[in-house]
Amino acid sequence: MAKPEPATSHPAFPAHPGDLARGGSQSGVRLYNERLVLSLIRRYGSLPKAEIARVTGLSAQTASVIVKQLEADGLLLRQRPQRGRIGQPPVPLSLNPEGAYSIGLKVGRRSADLVLIDLMGRVRASQHRTYRYPEPGATLDFVRDGIAELQRDLKAAQRARISGLGIATPFELWNWEKEIAAPRDVLQVWRAFDLVGEVAKLSSWPVQLCNDATAACAAELSFGIGSRYRDFVYFFIGSFIGGGIVLNGMLYQGRSGNAGALGSMPVSGEGPLGVLQLIRSASLYRLEQLIGNQGRDPSMLWTMPQDWGEIGQPLDAWIKDSSIHLAQAIVAAVSVVDFEAAIIDAACPPDVRRRLVEQTKVQVAQLDQQGLSPFAVLEGTIGSDARAIGGASLPLLANFAVDREIFLRNAG
Repeated sequence: MAKPEPATSHPAFPAHPGDLARGGSQSGVRLYNERLVLSLIRRYGSLPKAEIARVTGLSAQTASVIVKQLEADGLLLRQRPQRGRIGQPPVPLSLNPEGAYSIGLKVGRRSADLVLIDLMGRVRASQHRTYRYPEPGATLDFVRDGIAELQRDLKAAQRARISGLGIATPFELWNWEKEIAAPRDVLQVWRAFDLVGEVAKLSSWPVQLCNDATAACAAELSFGIGSRYRDFVYFFIGSFIGGGIVLNGMLYQGRSGNAGALGSMPVSGEGPLGVLQLIRSASLYRLEQLIGNQGRDPSMLWTMPQDWGEIGQPLDAWIKDSSIHLAQAIVAAVSVVDFEAAIIDAACPPDVRRRLVEQTKVQVAQLDQQGLSPFAVLEGTIGSDARAIGGASLPLLANFAVDREIFLRNAG
């Protein structure tokens, strides 16, 4: 059932797109309905007003008023009329990519990224920096310079539509110094470092923080193949593997924000009681070690995430081990929650990701799945930028998206 219909009054176009989301003098009902329309169009790509009214349950008049105002706010665009039908041809409406922008920052153990995305989730500009290990001071220098560079080609009106900055970073960044060969005293500085507060000093936008793998899951849910599924488990392979969980079309973060800590899942291996954590096999630091054991430089793994060149045997061995353990983790996850799909993405070249997913499918097929409903194993669609894009999606979702569970219930 749709929300009660709101009054038709509406304030003038806000100076900052976030003002629209905060509501101003709008009623909560109107704000909900505007977000509902934006979320609906994001899901379907484009819809005419009549279809918007039908799916939401709003009257044709109310849907028309909301659409008109969203057009005036610069958030919707009219497409070509759909001719060939009797009567007035319907005019599809789509999101205006330039209706809002957002910045995402990924701080990882081997690299940092900044991206500027538009309302459609498309990357408009990006900055990338690699390092042996992350340091707070150097990170802030990168953010300061990178933000200026991201905005360099934007007009003043476009800059005014930047809705916020989202940070995606691993929880407890100071851990695992042995695995990445980082000085303990340098990483321990992160324990007391207020990343959100320090980044906020470098801009005038709201700043939000999210676990990096959870942020990558949010990117897949909002802009990738994940939008097709109500329930899925998501794996992202970076220096360390992590993940996310989507239930009823919503990102589920758990009581402490640590849901989807899939790297901690026990799998078979040479550890106590014959098990080890998934993070110790299906992570890029393990591939780095395998390459280093041959006396070779593994730095291409983070300096050239789109083209690793020829790695050979170490990569073959890593894909074999990772696929075996990913398959075990997937089947275990599906046995707890009846997921429709498992999605695997990684900070690696697309051809490597494809090989890994295909091998994982082979391994899943060999496991005993008695008692489980069928599920899909899918390749992620965002890639190496998923964590930064996920960070950037946080302000857009906060400002312009309706609660996804309510949205899907209304749109089903």
